[in-house]
Amino acid sequence: MVVTVRPPATEAHYHNPESETFFIQFMNRVCETPGVKAVLLPRNKTQEAHIKANWPRWFEGSKVIIPKEAVDGLNLLWYSDLVVSGGGTMNREAAALGVPVYSIFRGKSGAVDRHLQSQGKMILIETIQDVQNKILLQPRKRDDLPSARPREALGDIVKEVDSIIKLEYPA
Repeated sequence: MVVTVRPPATEAHYHNPESETFFIQFMNRVCETPGVKAVLLPRNKTQEAHIKANWPRWFEGSKVIIPKEAVDGLNLLWYSDLVVSGGGTMNREAAALGVPVYSIFRGKSGAVDRHLQSQGKMILIETIQDVQNKILLQPRKRDDLPSARPREALGDIVKEVDSIIKLEYPA
């Protein structure tokens, strides 16, 4: 089982230390669960060095790996069984792909994240108990391909672009 994990943005002005607590708790859970491997995507080299220095046991036996170079994020998400992230684009991309995604972001949630949560496409982790009880460490069915039909959001975007073009270039 492969889990993609993105730590919280610890250097951002909006950082809430509770996100770090959830991240550490989840990573410890991953390391204690047989058959689970994590691909960890630190936000920068400083964060990577901090994590490696403070939690070296996570990396024993390649239980957790940090790619040495940039990876194709959408492919990584697609082949993951689930995603746990400190918020942002990666969460939204996973939700769009239909990959189970859990947000450990503890700042003010944006409208997109609240919408994804209301549709059941993203689960917001709000307590330390949620880390244990809501994040399901289970394999994802890989035979479900993304739908080829246009999604509602695509139609909305096309309509908006069309209206902008008509304003700029009237017939």
